[in-house]
Amino acid sequence: MMDRLFDLARQAAQLEQAWRSKRLARVGDASLKLMRMDAQAYPDEVHAYAEGLLVLDGEMHLNVAGEAVTVTAGQLYMVPAGVSHAVRPGSHGTLLIIDA
Repeated sequence: MMDRLFDLARQAAQLEQAWRSKRLARVGDASLKLMRMDAQAYPDEVHAYAEGLLVLDGEMHLNVAGEAVTVTAGQLYMVPAGVSHAVRPGSHGTLLIIDA
C-alpha cells in the first residue's frame, strides 16, 4: 500500500546524497520528489515538461534562461517546459520537485 502521510523533514534528513531526488508519490501524471540541497551548484538542464520547485526550508538560487531568481522557504517556482535552468552555489535546504 502506498504511503499516505509523509514526514518530509525526516525523509529529507535520511537522504544519503544531496542533489539526488527520491520519488515519494505520483499524483495523476505528476511525480512528487524530495531533494536535499547542499550549497553546491547544479548544472544547467532542460526538460520537455514544466517543473515545479517548492522550497520547504532554506533557499534556492537559480539561473533561469540567464536570469537570477531566488526562491525562499514556502515559495514555489514554476520552470516552463523547454527553459534552461541551473542551481547557483549557495542553495541549501529541502526541495520538493513536482514534474512529469
